[in-house]
Amino acid sequence: MRYKTTIAVWITIATVFFTGFLANAQKIDKNQVIKNVQDTTKIDEVVVDSIIKKTPEKLKLKILKKKVHVSYYANKFNGKRTSSGKRFDNKKYSAAHRKLPFGTRLRITNETNGKSVIVEVIDRGPFVRGREIDITRQAFMEIATNKNSGSAIVTIEEVVD
Repeated sequence: MRYKTTIAVWITIATVFFTGFLANAQKIDKNQVIKNVQDTTKIDEVVVDSIIKKTPEKLKLKILKKKVHVSYYANKFNGKRTSSGKRFDNKKYSAAHRKLPFGTRLRITNETNGKSVIVEVIDRGPFVRGREIDITRQAFMEIATNKNSGSAIVTIEEVVD
């Protein structure tokens, strides 16, 4: 049987193992870990989604707006190109904003329950009056109080590197 392995695959496996080892060594509570923008890399026809994780204390944030409405994308947009040229995937952590530059990372915090998620601006919108930002369904479900509603009141903060 022929095994097709590359250095990139072994580096990815080692990185995942080492990251898991460090997380256990530091005893980081998984509830405190914030999911960041997914960096998708293609290695030998295998797509690997790596999520950058940081604890809330290590993030530098700049408040942009408080008490704004957020909604999520419909599934009909899956696979379509966004304004930035990237393909939209409702299972990733991305957002649409009217004015913020593409690539801007934002922390969206639900005002009701305090849950937050980090998304990357990859599209323009929403084009509905009263809505400030659209996020993917995956990101919305992580912060939603009522999973059946289509919107929530949130605080938008920019992640400053």
